[in-house]
Amino acid sequence: MTLHPARASSGVVLVRRDCPEPVVIPARPDRVTSTSHATTLSRGSVSVSTVEHLLAALYALGIDNMLVELDGPEVPVLDGSAASFVDLIRAAGIFGQEEPRATLCVKRTIEVADGQRRIRIEPAHELRISYVVDFDHPAIGRQEYRAPRVDAAFFVRQLARARTFGFLHEVNALWKAGLAQGGSLENTVVLDSSRVVNPGGLRWPDEFVRHKMLDLLGDLSLLGTAIQGHVFVERGGHSLHHMLVREILHTPRAWQVLGEEATIPQGLDLVPLAALPG
Repeated sequence: MTLHPARASSGVVLVRRDCPEPVVIPARPDRVTSTSHATTLSRGSVSVSTVEHLLAALYALGIDNMLVELDGPEVPVLDGSAASFVDLIRAAGIFGQEEPRATLCVKRTIEVADGQRRIRIEPAHELRISYVVDFDHPAIGRQEYRAPRVDAAFFVRQLARARTFGFLHEVNALWKAGLAQGGSLENTVVLDSSRVVNPGGLRWPDEFVRHKMLDLLGDLSLLGTAIQGHVFVERGGHSLHHMLVREILHTPRAWQVLGEEATIPQGLDLVPLAALPG
């Protein structure tokens, strides 16, 4: 993967260079074709999976315009977190552009639910996140994390190093199906029936909920704007995150976009949620 600067108002665009002709896939909600274990964006039969960690880093660092070139169907997983992306981007440097950054400001509460899984966004003066995970597993259980202000400093200190996680039986099933071939204890927190099996253990006792917050940030970034609102999540995941993104798009009276001539895409050709894997 190679990251290139892009002109203002370009947004984040992924390009598969390994195809007979380059395939351009904008990082937008209508390009989401799977939420199973990761967020996958597609154009026709060509896709890029596991985009959420990179997108979270870009959002947190205030990068709105980026050309992402790839020679395969997945963003490199690296260590399973967003930390390496943050380090590489900061080392390269970030260039400020004159055009104002669009900001989506929530004016009224938007909420969706799927059984015991719930997510909502309420008005706030900045982006805040309150996230709860609840797994019937002795190494996780119920974890809650509240972020009163999600900015670059908070993301780098508290979220960027949180790694993706999975259960041993799920990882084995994915491998047998020919998926997640790059998955290992080097880039995934793996749990058996009772404990974390990684030799180094966890980076934080609540690394699980922190990583879910990282994923949420990457999924929300597909709106293409900064966000002012307080997001509450109960037992979330990629599918629930994208349910909120779609509900935001379908409820334009509940928010406004600030910034000179700033808008977010309207009338997107969204794949029906029922058709999305995961």
